[in-house]
Amino acid sequence: MSALNVLANLLRGALIGVTEIIPGVSGGTIALLIGVYETLIDSAGHLVRGVVRAVADTLRRRGLNRAREHFAQVRWGMVLPIGIGMLVAIVVAARLVAPIIEAHPIPSRALFAGLIAVSLIVPARMLGARWQLRDYAIAVPAAVLSFVLTGLPSTNDADPSALAIFVSAAVAVCALVLPGVSGSFVLVTTGMYEPTLRALNSLDLGYVAIFAVGAITGLALFVQVLLWLLSKHRRVTLALMTGLMAGSLRALWPWQTEDRELLWASGDVVGPVLWFLLGAAIVAALLIAEGLLVRRALRRAPEAHS
Repeated sequence: MSALNVLANLLRGALIGVTEIIPGVSGGTIALLIGVYETLIDSAGHLVRGVVRAVADTLRRRGLNRAREHFAQVRWGMVLPIGIGMLVAIVVAARLVAPIIEAHPIPSRALFAGLIAVSLIVPARMLGARWQLRDYAIAVPAAVLSFVLTGLPSTNDADPSALAIFVSAAVAVCALVLPGVSGSFVLVTTGMYEPTLRALNSLDLGYVAIFAVGAITGLALFVQVLLWLLSKHRRVTLALMTGLMAGSLRALWPWQTEDRELLWASGDVVGPVLWFLLGAAIVAALLIAEGLLVRRALRRAPEAHS
């Protein structure tokens, strides 16, 4: 692979990494827009299966041949530079985003709320043009449950437990397989977003290591389960996901106390509204671009077979 291709993949990874820091902007959507989504997901699947197979076969003394077959199917020339670009961009972006959130919490939540609100279109649209009564019967209770859970007082954000870090990372990584769903938003709703930014900024290697192990575990277990659910129980899964995302918007209401108690809008209301609209416009533009890209690919498919 040429140096130019390596540089291009580093930049692709950096773009994905920056967006993963911003709740509501999906790294999966960016990966789809720049044409690396399927390669990354396919390679990640082979990598995880290869690691699992290597551990299992080593314990059973069966050798590593089957694991090597999976590793051979990973597009290392693309995956490695993209991964490096993502990691560097995440660390750099965290240093920029954390101070802004701390200094301007109300505009930040308003912007994130706009990003997420429009992102709801993704799972809702995947269900099809017409929702059925069963879909509402699943989505509405899920939204209520999510609304209640995100309203519970958060745990001690200054010193989250290792289990909380591990579980949050394992769940957040599931967003990688769903363009339009943000992993950072999962961290926001679980109260782990700001602690994770602080850990990245302070290079807390213990926190980062636990988070990495949780993400790898989630990739190995939850993502495979999620893909199976989308394959076997697609409508139920998407309706449930839509409801959970909608109810979780409670966590991003701009005016709230540190214990997540909602307050009436006060003070400068126009500013947060404009930030909300800006967030909505950003995601809307990304979704329009994604739709144009998909339609173009569909038009080209018959030409390629002719």
